[in-house]
Amino acid sequence: MEIRQLRHFMALVTEGSFTAAARAELIVQSALSTSIRNLERELGADLFERTGRRVVLTEAGRALLPQARALLAGAEAARDAVAAVTGLATGRVSVGTIQTLTCVDLPAELASFHQQFPGVQVSVRDAPVGELTDALRAGELDLAFLAPDAREVPEGLHGYATWQEELVLITAPGHPLARAGRTLIKDLADEPFVDFRAGTGLETAVRRLAAHCGLQRRITCDVTQIGLLVDLVRAGIGVAFVPRAIGERAGLPCVRVRQPEPGRTVVLAGRGPAPRNPAAAALARHLTAAAPATPGGLTAAAPTTPVPLGDAAPAVPGGRLADAAP
Repeated sequence: MEIRQLRHFMALVTEGSFTAAARAELIVQSALSTSIRNLERELGADLFERTGRRVVLTEAGRALLPQARALLAGAEAARDAVAAVTGLATGRVSVGTIQTLTCVDLPAELASFHQQFPGVQVSVRDAPVGELTDALRAGELDLAFLAPDAREVPEGLHGYATWQEELVLITAPGHPLARAGRTLIKDLADEPFVDFRAGTGLETAVRRLAAHCGLQRRITCDVTQIGLLVDLVRAGIGVAFVPRAIGERAGLPCVRVRQPEPGRTVVLAGRGPAPRNPAAAALARHLTAAAPATPGGLTAAAPTTPVPLGDAAPAVPGGRLADAAP
């Protein structure tokens, strides 16, 4: 039994199909199928029921699952130990992100990180906050950008840095609010809204803001993709709260909201005071050193302004986030 075969097994479990698993592992589908067949032949049992396009674990597959996780975790720990000694010539790091992240230019920062550590493989996953939190706790992710539901870092996780993002109201061109340029929350009672579905971080911040101000929103459409939300607003279906940078990139009117000025807190989180995976620690240092973008009015939250991680990293274990959104 080879580590590579177990990795292919876990990819198939996670992705649910040979096509998606092969894509995730950066190999052709035939190679993945051969690897799984060889593993099943060696173990003497079918690991998956192949029904239609998706696959389902058999009882034998379910029995192998926890053992495969443990073996891969052990192999990952061995690789990390070697990577630490060899100065990160190799390594793997997984980072999660909310879809609407704007306080850090993640593609640019990952490109810069790759230039420093070309041998480190980076995996990026975007998902709702709840899924990212669960993946961090389960060890599937090393780091994640979260927009927590409450004013605290989720239990069991540590915050390495926080940022504040300004939220604005975007409208279709020609909308009366676009001409005004600013509005009060109380003046939005009759406006139709396009919204992100619950659990995406942005929707949570907006819901909290509306509840704080007593605004009963009339939601005409809810979506899970920010690009679709922008297109629906542009088409005049409704207005929406988004980080300023998203509205500006879309070229839509960005209406400033007064009393209160809405915002949300974004936190870079991990499982411990500092990541044990050397590649993750290096990436965390790189990301926390990234200055918040100045276009769009983004500012770093004090006192947990992004700083390099070290022996005295400013982790926030289950603590309150600085200047959290209302």
